[in-house]
Amino acid sequence: MGSTAVVRPERAVIGGSLEISRMINGLWQLAGGHDKHTDMAMAVNVMDNMQRGLDTFDMADHYGDAELVVGKHKEAKPASSKVTFTKWCPPENGIKTFENAEAAVDLARRRMNQDKIDLLQYHAWDFSDNTYLHNLHHLSKLQKQGKIGLIGLTNTDAAHLKLLLDTGFSIATNQIPTNVIDRRLTRGSLNQLCLDRDVGVLAYGTLLGGFLSEKWLGQPEPGNINELNWSLRKYLRFIWAAGGWVPFQTVLEALNTIAQRHGVSIAAVATRYVLDIPSVKAVIVGSRLSYDSEEYIDKNLEAFQLQLTSDDLALIHKAQEGLTDVPGDCGDEYRRPPFLTAAGDTSDHLAEIDKTKHVREAIANGKRVEYSSLSPWEPIAGYCRAVRTGNVIRVSGTTTNKLIPSLPAIGGKSARSQTVHILDIIENALKALDSSLSDVVRTRIMVRDENVCEEVSRAHGWVFKAAGVHPSNTFVTAGLIGDEMLVEIEAEAEVGSAKAGVLRI
Repeated sequence: MGSTAVVRPERAVIGGSLEISRMINGLWQLAGGHDKHTDMAMAVNVMDNMQRGLDTFDMADHYGDAELVVGKHKEAKPASSKVTFTKWCPPENGIKTFENAEAAVDLARRRMNQDKIDLLQYHAWDFSDNTYLHNLHHLSKLQKQGKIGLIGLTNTDAAHLKLLLDTGFSIATNQIPTNVIDRRLTRGSLNQLCLDRDVGVLAYGTLLGGFLSEKWLGQPEPGNINELNWSLRKYLRFIWAAGGWVPFQTVLEALNTIAQRHGVSIAAVATRYVLDIPSVKAVIVGSRLSYDSEEYIDKNLEAFQLQLTSDDLALIHKAQEGLTDVPGDCGDEYRRPPFLTAAGDTSDHLAEIDKTKHVREAIANGKRVEYSSLSPWEPIAGYCRAVRTGNVIRVSGTTTNKLIPSLPAIGGKSARSQTVHILDIIENALKALDSSLSDVVRTRIMVRDENVCEEVSRAHGWVFKAAGVHPSNTFVTAGLIGDEMLVEIEAEAEVGSAKAGVLRI
């Protein structure tokens, strides 16, 4: 199929300086779930022989031997011009020290046999835990030391990306899933935000783990998800979230019609669709670096000899009418139900730890539980962040904070971003008291300037839409203490109040 002419991938620049291939070799398949072990010598040889402009590789600290393969290749070919990205995905252990961050980066550098990591991408599991802000500040220091070229993110929603940018963090990329059925990037605000703030999207899941191919056209839905490899398990959950197998097949049929029209594969059409999203700098295609990797190169590169016409796009959009929107924003699948992961939860990524058993025991014994956020003002003024008595939690008036002395208050001069961070702080307090945002029954919002009411309201609405509740609310202007503080919020919660569901009348 396709032209016999030599096809090379398009090129793009991220972070204003680093040139990359618009098709990146993703090495997640070296993490297991596809092959039992990595043939190191073969992987190094295949990586060396990859030609045609496929010179950019993406991996992570938990992708099995991926970083070691890169290191072995660098040892064998010290003059190689391969571009290599990795990720730091630390566990939720609350460690916030510079030494911990430096050790993680130095380990990656040793494994990859590199003085500098071209792009270090950070993944935060829980935005209500401010550890991620400390870690990104540490990475910025390591960037200044020359150990990191550019800093990127993975699976970060629009609100928290904006929060980081408004605070003054320099973010080059955001690696997120996007494809013809998962349209959160373009149906939400993330695409425009990335364009406005020059953050390049690195798109993965472009082929739904292999479901977007001729192999699955007209086929019945897999009967046993556990018989599939990790990628297919994960993306079958995306198909379910987008409406199920029948509307997915409708989209697949449309892609096949276009593929036949142009003489290319379904994968080429699906890939081109994503490449044409304005904020997308590159797509990431899985590579096992095995003996048959070369066989897939020509098919993958077909996307760069294809131009989708207005009729092609109209056919795709018509087929997409049968889909439902994947819930939430990009990355939410790792942080709240429905967990669109291979396991259907976060057990493959995080250890289950009961952090609030002592709270439940205290409440059962009739005790009052006071939670401190370690603010320096709490002991001075004699208050705490939140108090739980029985099933009732009252959260003190909360503003953003100047967590990092060298940066402005978190959220900068954006009332909307400050609101997002404030609600993160409140969520963290609720979690510490064995509760959640879904238990919130009342909020009180105070702003310095009534002109920010709409942006604050939109942030509040976004957070509680994700929580699935509409608390009662009071919104007033007030003379807030602290020149940088634009918003202050109080909250009250009743533990378990939404457990049985919500009736709206």
